[in-house]
Amino acid sequence: MSRPQVVIVGRPNVGKSSLLNRLAGRRIAVVEQQRGVTRDRKSVEAEWSGVAFDVVDTGGWTATGDDLQSKISRQAEAAINEADLVLLVVDATTGVVDEDVQAARWALRSHRPVMLVVNKVDDAAHDAQIWEFLQLGVGEPFAVSALHGRGAGDLLDAVVERIVPAPESSAREAAPEAPPETESDDGVLRVAIVGRPNVGKSTLFNRIIGEERSVVHDLPGTTRDAIDTVIETADGPIRFIDTAGMRRRARTEAGLETYATLRSLEALDRANLAVLVIDATVGATGQDQRLAERIAGAGCPAIVVLNKWELVATEERPAVLSGLAERLAFLGDAPVIKTTATSGRGVHKLLPALAVAASDYSTRIPTGALNRAVRDLQTKQPSPTGRIRYAVQGASEPPTFTLFASGRLAPTYLRYVERSLRERFELGSTPVKIRVRVD
Repeated sequence: MSRPQVVIVGRPNVGKSSLLNRLAGRRIAVVEQQRGVTRDRKSVEAEWSGVAFDVVDTGGWTATGDDLQSKISRQAEAAINEADLVLLVVDATTGVVDEDVQAARWALRSHRPVMLVVNKVDDAAHDAQIWEFLQLGVGEPFAVSALHGRGAGDLLDAVVERIVPAPESSAREAAPEAPPETESDDGVLRVAIVGRPNVGKSTLFNRIIGEERSVVHDLPGTTRDAIDTVIETADGPIRFIDTAGMRRRARTEAGLETYATLRSLEALDRANLAVLVIDATVGATGQDQRLAERIAGAGCPAIVVLNKWELVATEERPAVLSGLAERLAFLGDAPVIKTTATSGRGVHKLLPALAVAASDYSTRIPTGALNRAVRDLQTKQPSPTGRIRYAVQGASEPPTFTLFASGRLAPTYLRYVERSLRERFELGSTPVKIRVRVD
């Protein structure tokens, strides 16, 4: 059987090629800021939750244009005619424009299933902007950041649900019992170990799993690809992903190092939790700060490991911890574990910390308890611009709350709501997403 076709369409320069790269899990399409870089159709195979499908990138579609633009639009039209699912991509930073309206009408006229993807929603502060795209009439929008990977997992879950019909009971009974051996659908907690080169990631990895699974060497950059290993723990199986050290872009040469960095970022995007390893003898650096930004953008909880702690002089330790708090503010109150991986000191604290973080990440709060908390926080500090009528938790991993409000809520008030919910329900350092719908 041929694979389902998922076709990405939209006006020029909304991030279609970036979304293709994100869904495929690797850099395939050339991405530039200028319009019209993509001209022909580009089809690549992708897989999610054990389901294989083709993702087709198209050039920017417009209703008018010169001869070249008309040819590009015709290529997009040919692709959509063969689609099992259409992803209509729009740009959150520009809002709804006339070209989006025209593209939406064209996509709907194809009589193919259409999903609305609002790209460039890089942080929670911009989540509320997606709801203006409801006027396109395509349905509920999916907020993503193709560049940072934010929301990509939720989008892929929805794509797979649309392209794979629910099996009949008889089909389920006749199907073989052995599940496909894929890392995405086995339900195992995925933990990516990330950090700069030569901070001791592979040594920590080997210490955790109890065998020489990764090559350890003093030369930075020994690990060239992501390595997965599943271990059994008292709290269930955990898939650890050892990754190559991620350097500054200016110091990353073309070829193997570039590929290794891309694979490390891919491992981070598919992980449930991240362990950021830092060399305590150096302290938190600018590169560690950028990695913390990447982790925050991926939307997964983080645990910080200060490795080589025994080598830090006692009088220097307060300065190291102070620099850590300053540089890694993106990770909030992420727990910090001090280890020396070569001797194994402190490594035993990592698994319990991962279990707590995983529990917080999958928290489900009953609607009644959530609305009592919202009522109390509004009584304590009302919003001057609108009242929250009620709230629901729409998803977990991470906990995602939708607030139905009578008016727009200021970013500062949304931070207050997040902080209040985090404290009320003891969500620890896990990321929390807040979405607002204005009635």
